[in-house]
Amino acid sequence: MRLIWFAALVVGLSLPGLASDDIGPVATINFLVVKDANGKPVRNAGVVLHLVSEKGKQEKGDLELKTDLDGKASYQGVPYGKVRVQVLATGFQTFGEDYEVNQPTMGITIKLKRPVGQYSIYESHPGDKKDQKPETNPKPQ
Repeated sequence: MRLIWFAALVVGLSLPGLASDDIGPVATINFLVVKDANGKPVRNAGVVLHLVSEKGKQEKGDLELKTDLDGKASYQGVPYGKVRVQVLATGFQTFGEDYEVNQPTMGITIKLKRPVGQYSIYESHPGDKKDQKPETNPKPQ
């Protein structure tokens, strides 16, 4: 059942550029998505692939995969060239990076980090110098 769902997802969301026959050599990309803190797999993470033009612009269309229980996802038929990979998972920072696809099989390991707290002016922070007043009349030497 899981295999049927995965196959339907891949076929249903295929990019026109990724599915075309006249695109030249293609590669298989295997993704492994893990937690940065302990290396454990992140299941059900969204792995989004975008083709990137020679000018560095993201082309229209995308392909979204989901990681399995072991944090793995793969896709066959990615054309050689630059591909932008984004990974989204609940409770983690969004990951994004461009990769050069230049070999028949590639393995990409992505380590997701937990979000960090935002800086607030309403909280005290170690090293802040709030209580120090600037010297208004420096002493002549």
